Amino acid sequence: METLDCLGKRCPLPIIEVAKKIADQDPGFKVLLLSDDPASAPDLVAWARMTGNSVEVIDQKTFEITKSAN
Repeated sequence: METLDCLGKRCPLPIIEVAKKIADQDPGFKVLLLSDDPASAPDLVAWARMTGNSVEVIDQKTFEITKSAN
């Protein structure tokens, strides 16, 4: 699993960086996102629902994203 540090970055930048990071990866690839933007959690959940990827909220600043087989 790779870590993507987006601390201090405001949405939509964390979502954009996650999307770029997983774009060319195989299904099942995981990335740990660090983001302190309060909008990250709801934005990630909405993004995951639209893209079919999964997001697990670890805590307020830590999210595990898994690329789907889409």
